Amino acid sequence: MSNVSEERSVPDASCPIYLAIYMQDLSGGGVERQTLALANELHARGLRVTLLVHEASGELRGSVPADIRLVELRTRHTWRAVPRIARFIRREQPDVLLANLDHNNVAAALGNLLAGRKTHVVICQHNAMSAAYLRTKGWSHRLIPMAYRLVSRGFERAVAVSAGTARELRALAHLSQCKVVVIPNPVIAADFQLRADRLVTHPWLDQRAAPTFVTVGRLVAVKDHETLLRALAIYRRQHSGRLLILGAGPLRESLTALANQLGLHDAVDFLGFQENPLPYIRRADAFVLSSYFEGFGNVLVEAFGCGTPVISTNCEHGPAEILDNGRYGVLVPPRDAQALADAMGRVADLPRLWPPALLKARAAEFSLVASASAYLRLFQSLMPMPRRESPRLPSAA
Repeated sequence: MSNVSEERSVPDASCPIYLAIYMQDLSGGGVERQTLALANELHARGLRVTLLVHEASGELRGSVPADIRLVELRTRHTWRAVPRIARFIRREQPDVLLANLDHNNVAAALGNLLAGRKTHVVICQHNAMSAAYLRTKGWSHRLIPMAYRLVSRGFERAVAVSAGTARELRALAHLSQCKVVVIPNPVIAADFQLRADRLVTHPWLDQRAAPTFVTVGRLVAVKDHETLLRALAIYRRQHSGRLLILGAGPLRESLTALANQLGLHDAVDFLGFQENPLPYIRRADAFVLSSYFEGFGNVLVEAFGCGTPVISTNCEHGPAEILDNGRYGVLVPPRDAQALADAMGRVADLPRLWPPALLKARAAEFSLVASASAYLRLFQSLMPMPRRESPRLPSAA
């Protein structure tokens, strides 16, 4: 049996750019969501798009448009995918292979080298690369900057989702200035308002007896829900208020235990993964981000798009750029429960300081259309110039 499973017909060879987008799977994370949105937008602009995944599984499996081809590598392990990526490249020779996330970026570059550099590989760096961040990850993540240096011949451009990640790619991975391009994540799509306006019900949102905060993100250490829970406990010493937590992850049990320990059993509701979190964000009094690292911070832009005020940690790298150093919302130090609680205590003033119209205008700067246009310009810049026929000289008389 072939290692590469094709679920849709081979793309039309007449289209000018054939783009393959490589990602781990179709789980419901922010990177996966924005990658699917980008694939759909570029496909609508006439590119031939193929999604190349390890396994066609995850919460977003049903969100893959029917007219976008899906190719499955049939392995869960990134390093085992390398020769299969090489075979895919040799067989189909896409014009561009766009990869996402650390290990997949390295695998794509290695696969291209193994294939004889037959395609233009573009990697995308979504996460921070600082030593402090990498210490929160496994040992293989700590090797990523060095791995990028070693396989840099296998990719032509590295897209950074923020200026901060771009600086790290240059300083830590030693990539040249011309090899690094900043393209913010595509967040606000054409159907954003329609998705945000959908009906959701929850007693805390319906009764409005007290301010309701909302946060969205995987229940993992880097999102630091622990500090958020401790901040809510401090906030509730003087105020009434509740918190909705949207997201799934390995820390669900320990965070639930901490909420109970802090006396928040009736003030915190873990809602799990929500395919469309926007209506919850729209109806909340404020959106709170407690991460101590963010490569970008899609959810902050989503909150702006909903017209919802934002309280965020000033973590590396995205939040300060998105909030323009406090011009569009409250920034507090990471891992500081008291500072976060103090900011939450100002919730009544936030709509006056940052009205919905201002926030929505800011969100529009991070549109899917703008991001797709930037990617398209990048891809076109990698394409060889069309050959021109030499002009015919007039024959001698």
